[in-house]
Amino acid sequence: MAQVTEYREFLRTLSNGSVHRRFDPYLDIDWDSPDFAIDRSDPRWILPDCDPLGAHPWYQAQPDEKKIAIGLWRSANMQKVGLSFESVLIRGMMQYAMKLPNGSPEFRYCLHEMTEECNHIQMFQELVNRTGVDVPGMKAPYRATSSLWHLAAYAPVIFFIGILAGEEPIDHFQKDVIRDGAARPPALLRTMEIHIAEEARHISFAHRFLNERVARQGKAGKGVTSVAFPLIMRWLAGAIMAPPRQFAKEFEIPRKVMREAFWQREESRAILRGYFGDVRMLAEELGLMNPASRKVWELCHIDGRPSRYRGEPHRQAHAA
Repeated sequence: MAQVTEYREFLRTLSNGSVHRRFDPYLDIDWDSPDFAIDRSDPRWILPDCDPLGAHPWYQAQPDEKKIAIGLWRSANMQKVGLSFESVLIRGMMQYAMKLPNGSPEFRYCLHEMTEECNHIQMFQELVNRTGVDVPGMKAPYRATSSLWHLAAYAPVIFFIGILAGEEPIDHFQKDVIRDGAARPPALLRTMEIHIAEEARHISFAHRFLNERVARQGKAGKGVTSVAFPLIMRWLAGAIMAPPRQFAKEFEIPRKVMREAFWQREESRAILRGYFGDVRMLAEELGLMNPASRKVWELCHIDGRPSRYRGEPHRQAHAA
């Protein structure tokens, strides 16, 4: 009973945070300010080292003009990928929320989160529009099937693992960009700041939701979840972080470079592993790390030490 009460209080705290600390994409970003104007020749679009392609020697050897163009396209495309994923999340979460009983505190929180995700979609699309770059978002196979992903909400544990698999890489990447300390275009930086601030609530809810649900699973259910966990993480990491074929074609990036950057180079794999320190910590907490699942994490190249606390920077990715 005490655990149920504590969970309800946790949800109430998150919901109150959504009421008193929220952002509007058209009130909290001065899109028409000269400081927020998009300059397609701005060197601040050059990709940072925490980007798998930005860290590749091929990219670093390109003239600044090409690095800027590549960085602008990739930055815009990641916004497009992000808003596409948010739309899947909204559809699945609405499906889940509509089945909740009257009086459920999860209902209120889920609706708050969906409202914030709608704002994120507007914010990301506004930035894409202002770059003037006609980016497609995810790779074609993912775009073709993404309209069905929300059906995973019929299996809530799998669905919320999928939510984390999409949210964690973007969140860690954006934090790494800000920690990098290099100057970034103000419009891009502001969208990242807003997204990070509100995603903290969303990620906290997904972690706690899984704590509540996985604890109720039997031995067989936990066994399936333990293996599904790393597979979903790795699959969606590819959907979220790897660019579509149009990207390489547009900028004549050699196939070898794309393969190495996503994710064959050890430096790139270190970046990939760094995205999932928090979920490895969660998997340990949930009792989902066993010999079979650890082998799957390793085969997916997303194994490594778990975070000591949520949001811990995994500096070994940069050291690599």
